[in-house]
Amino acid sequence: MEQRILSIKELNRYIRMKMESDALLSEVWIRGEISNFTHHSSGHMYFTLKDKDSRIKCIMFASHNQRLPFMPKEGARVIARGNVSVYERDGQYQFYATHMQPDGIGSLYLAYEQLKSKLEAEGLFAPQRKRALPRFPFVIGVITSPTGAAVRDILTTLQRRYPLASVVLHPVLVQGQTAAPSIVRAIRTMNQMGEADVLIVGRGGGSLEELWAFNEEAVARAIYESDIPVISAVGHETDFTIADFVSDLRAATPTAAAELAVPHAAELKAQLRQREQSLRQSLQHRLEQARQRLRRLRQSPALLQPQRALLQHAERLDTLSARLTARAVSRRELASSAHDRLRGRLLRYHPEESLRFAKRRLSEAERLLRQTMASLLKGKSQELAYGIRQLDALSPLKVMARGYSLVYDDEGKRLIKSLNDVEPGDMVKVKVTDGELDCQVWGMRKGDNDDDAGTAGA
Repeated sequence: MEQRILSIKELNRYIRMKMESDALLSEVWIRGEISNFTHHSSGHMYFTLKDKDSRIKCIMFASHNQRLPFMPKEGARVIARGNVSVYERDGQYQFYATHMQPDGIGSLYLAYEQLKSKLEAEGLFAPQRKRALPRFPFVIGVITSPTGAAVRDILTTLQRRYPLASVVLHPVLVQGQTAAPSIVRAIRTMNQMGEADVLIVGRGGGSLEELWAFNEEAVARAIYESDIPVISAVGHETDFTIADFVSDLRAATPTAAAELAVPHAAELKAQLRQREQSLRQSLQHRLEQARQRLRRLRQSPALLQPQRALLQHAERLDTLSARLTARAVSRRELASSAHDRLRGRLLRYHPEESLRFAKRRLSEAERLLRQTMASLLKGKSQELAYGIRQLDALSPLKVMARGYSLVYDDEGKRLIKSLNDVEPGDMVKVKVTDGELDCQVWGMRKGDNDDDAGTAGA
């Protein structure tokens, strides 16, 4: 029989297939303490589970650890479920965790503290978002177990304190794995019904594990999203759950929750009696004051002898009438004097007089204007004649009239001033007094000086 030689990869693969086909190793629960914990940026968790005798490397992929109710940390004791397989590349077997939960009260408390910090950072515990309870609720919604002592305490207290309110009981599970979804459904159902004015959510006392449903994130978010104010009543006075922090009001016990939800009917009746008595006393006091005022008015001189008051007013009327007459005469005299002064001023500024004065000023201004314009016109005419004479004296036509002429290039644009400006054979234009001559340069002769310079043969 020929011996088969395996590669390392084939050997590791064979071992992996053997392990994965083992029923025990395909789904196994293990307990241990976390060490070398790393939460990779990809979301996967790499760690080691150990006990006092041994250890095993573990990995929990992101698709599984997203549902964890707590964040694993170094040193935490946990119970994990998963399968054992081989990582072919390194030839190392390791545990692939699919589920994990804290092991013992210490780990539960760790999960509690982690969720509490997370929800507090999101603002679910903020005091400013908590709503006030209605003072006189008509319907009380109670979400708790229908068989526990808590529901009896709540119903008894509500009936004793405020029998006017109706109670709607929504039974739920308050312990176990299905308790949290049951509480969440109840809160949302009560909100959809919209009948309750306030909700009491709770149960009686118990251990941390028994109260754990009220530490679930789903329950906390359902309370936060509730449109109806929520009173949490979980456990005894010393028990605190996540539901207590996120609810609008926390009660130490279910009985205390019922007392906080409604006023006491006997206290309300006592307040009404006290206010009725205060109102009666206030009305009696005001009535007595009105009677005393009426008695004073009946004894007043104005009502006993009204003629005296009329005589005093008549005398005062005469005095005021005399003062008014004197004041009117004085005002009329002052007005007449002021009228006379204004009339004199008006005559001095009569429009006809002003018009005559303005006409005289206009005539004088017109005469001065004519003299000034004539003087200016004469001076400018003299300046113009002098300028014309100067221009005429400097005109090139005058020079040409004495026998001189101007020579331009054949285009008539450039004045020929030197022999260097032309060449033999060039066409030129000669401007004389009465016209132009088209000429051609036949020859050139340079003079001895500038006065003798000229052209020949043109």
